[in-house]
Amino acid sequence: MVTQEVSESTTVRILCSKAVSSAAEPGLHWLIGSPFLPPFTIVSVFRCIHFQPNTRVPDYARESEDIRPLLVKGFEVIGALLVGSSSDIENAGREALDSCRSLRKLLSDVGEAKSRNWELIGAVSGSENGGLRFFICKNGNSTRIEGINSVAYEDHPEHYVWEKGCLLRCELPIKLPFCVPVGNQSGAEKMFGNAIEAVIAKFKEPQAVYCLEMLCKDSAEGPVILRATDLDFKAEVSVVKSTGDESSEASDLKDLKCAHFCSKSKSTPSTLSIENADTIQVSVLLNKSAKSPKASVPIAEYFPALEETKLLVAELKLDVICYAAKDVPLQVAVSKLVVPALVDQLNSMKRLLVPNLVAQHPRLYPYHFNPPGLLHPITVIYELNYGEEEMKQVDIRKSLHLRLGLPVDRPLLRIANALNLSSLKDNPARNYGRKGTSMLKDVHIGINTSGVSGGVTSLVQGSYEYYHYLQDGFDDSGWGCAYRSLQTIISWFKLQHYTAVDVPSHREIQQALVEIGDKEPPFVGSRDWIGAIELSFVLDKLLGVSCKIMNVRSGAELPEKCRELALHFENQGTPVMIGGGVLAYTLLGVDYNEGTGDCAFLILDPHFTGNDEHKKIVNGGWCGWKKAVDSKGKNFFLHDKFYNLLLPQRPNMV
Repeated sequence: MVTQEVSESTTVRILCSKAVSSAAEPGLHWLIGSPFLPPFTIVSVFRCIHFQPNTRVPDYARESEDIRPLLVKGFEVIGALLVGSSSDIENAGREALDSCRSLRKLLSDVGEAKSRNWELIGAVSGSENGGLRFFICKNGNSTRIEGINSVAYEDHPEHYVWEKGCLLRCELPIKLPFCVPVGNQSGAEKMFGNAIEAVIAKFKEPQAVYCLEMLCKDSAEGPVILRATDLDFKAEVSVVKSTGDESSEASDLKDLKCAHFCSKSKSTPSTLSIENADTIQVSVLLNKSAKSPKASVPIAEYFPALEETKLLVAELKLDVICYAAKDVPLQVAVSKLVVPALVDQLNSMKRLLVPNLVAQHPRLYPYHFNPPGLLHPITVIYELNYGEEEMKQVDIRKSLHLRLGLPVDRPLLRIANALNLSSLKDNPARNYGRKGTSMLKDVHIGINTSGVSGGVTSLVQGSYEYYHYLQDGFDDSGWGCAYRSLQTIISWFKLQHYTAVDVPSHREIQQALVEIGDKEPPFVGSRDWIGAIELSFVLDKLLGVSCKIMNVRSGAELPEKCRELALHFENQGTPVMIGGGVLAYTLLGVDYNEGTGDCAFLILDPHFTGNDEHKKIVNGGWCGWKKAVDSKGKNFFLHDKFYNLLLPQRPNMV
């Protein structure tokens, strides 16, 4: 076996630097890449969570069963990272490569597994020598590994993935009738398996037709029809590389590329994300009206059952998404991504359904998620017969959080947080997607910089709605600013799906304070002010949310709290209410230079009384950065006022 240093031209490119650096738990982690990105490009990191009993040897079968439905087609396991390995760096790198090779064999199609023409990464971290070391294998059949010295970290990883990439989505409801022998579980499993195989076979039949069209309704391009006879199901996806040519012009329909449906306008890095990605809708049809080569009459065949049987109907909803480079031909994307994804999802559902096929009627449904820190979507199949609070579902989510390195106090993989790929991509400042509301949402997006030189910006994490004076035809001008700030805070918890409680009205807020004994009954319907203490009482009663209260003797002391506020936004990420005298504001973030002490506060002002026009609000300074003392010497936070800051804490839930 030979180890040698590679040339400077070979580079390991890391798009998920935070995920790689935070994989500090000793053990094995899988490195995720894509055949449509340059070789040895790491997009994300999955943790290995299944091992053989009483050992640290991975249970590759269980790992593959978990990862196959989770990882969307177009992304794949390209390596392994060993954390806390021995001092023998080279052997540890070889072990990581062997682990990746073993898992990849189970995840790959039969033809691809035989070829094993893979470019793999073995990474080692936490050794006695310290640092992160990379080794590569340029051919899956080879035992030769090469050390890597050149590592690049991308500044705009989402731009790197989505500038030249797009999504394909296929939804396919299936009603699958099949007869099973009563009291014979193995016979039922066999019949169900045969029914699944019959569906899979239809994807490649000559009568199968695939209709591709842009998901957005205003797309100028008409649908493209591909027949199964136009597709090549034998080609390996590993040889489908990005050519860099996104030209959508083609003389033959079969040569059309994904770019045919994609936006031609250039996007800025800030607008490139999964939510804004070009999405191609793929529909599967069976052409039953084609002319038969021979004249024939309908024939009915009768097969008598040899034992007592009953009819079962499995209702399945397939929903797959795939990632492809825009320069990939449509026929390749369908044959090597969409169809294999449908087959994998059918087989995953079969595996989940079989244990309770006769006794119960499981309801399985796939959902797509894009949790923070992950550059690509994932797919999770949930059993809808179980409520989200039942321990079976909670345990599934905990396992997913562990694998993906997600915090265990945030409901990131609850159904309400699933991607809604059907909604039109529109103005991100308005919440069109929520039923019965047209509140402005996330109004701070796109505002000017703070003006703090060399500062570190820490912002609210997640979405919120902007509540201010005179909304809903209710006149609270002069007294309702703290109520409005509280409404904005509660909308944040609702939009992050910590609660199903509706944002309360002023009267409902007052009623809650009366019910806990903080106020007397005449308080309901009054125009009395409330402050940070009352807000904490209401959040505790209505949402079960605890709060931290920070007291500041004067506005001049607020900059001294910047470090603590920055930690709040980084760790909790909730909006903060600032109350001083009869005024209240919502704080959405801070920009702080620890060296100079210079800082700015991102203020959302509830005292606005105009119409909900995003441009008017931002240009008018109702949402923007404020310094304690501006360039003209004017104080935003008054020096003679005592300020209370309400810092809501996230509930510990998954």
